[in-house]
Amino acid sequence: MNSLTAQKTDHQTAAKTYLALGDSYTIGESVAESERWPMQLAARLVHEGIPMKDPKIIAKTGWRTDNLKSAIEADNELLESYDLVSLLIGVNNQYQGKSVESFAPEFEELLQIAIKYAGGKKENVFVVSIPDYGKTPFGAAKEEQIKKELDAYNKVSKNIAKKYGVAYYNITPISRMAKSHPELIANDDLHPSGKMYTKWVELFEKKVEKMLKK
Repeated sequence: MNSLTAQKTDHQTAAKTYLALGDSYTIGESVAESERWPMQLAARLVHEGIPMKDPKIIAKTGWRTDNLKSAIEADNELLESYDLVSLLIGVNNQYQGKSVESFAPEFEELLQIAIKYAGGKKENVFVVSIPDYGKTPFGAAKEEQIKKELDAYNKVSKNIAKKYGVAYYNITPISRMAKSHPELIANDDLHPSGKMYTKWVELFEKKVEKMLKK
C-alpha cells in the first residue's frame, strides 16, 4: 500500500458519522438539500478539518414524536452508533393540539433513543429548540397562542435535555427574527429559508466542533 492510499484509508476511517432526527425543520422543507441545517453543519465541520460522512437524516414533514419513533424503529439501515446525534421534534404535536403533558414522556423517550444511537455518550447528542412559526405569514393570525404553546414545549424539552446532561441549543429567538426579516422565511411562507438555517448553525457549530474534537 503506498502512502497516498494509506492516507486516503486513514481519512475514510476518521470520517465522523452524524444522525439527525426530526421533522420538516430537519429535512429542510422548501429549501435545497444543501441548505438543510444538518447538511450545512456537516459542511462547516468539514471546512474546519473534521472529516464527515453525509448525515443520515430521519425526518419528514408533519411528523410528531410518535411518528419519528416509529420511523427510527422501522429503519433497517441505521448504524449501531453515530459520532453525533441531533434531535429537533415537537412542532407537529403542538400544531395538532396535543398537550405538552403528552409531549414530555414521548420526547424523553426519543432523547433516550438518541443517546443510545450515540453509543451511550450523552455528550455526543444535542437538542435543538422548536422554532416559532407564529412569526411567519402562515402563523401570524395565531401569533400569541403559538408563542405561548411553543414556549411551554421548549421549556419541557430544555428541562429534559438538562436532566440527561445533553446540550440544548435555543434557536427560537432566531426564528422570531423572521417577522421583520422575510428573507429568513422560505417561499412557502412557513418554513425557514436556507439563510435562517445558516444562522442556526452559526449558533452551535463551534460547540459541536469542540465536542467532536474531544
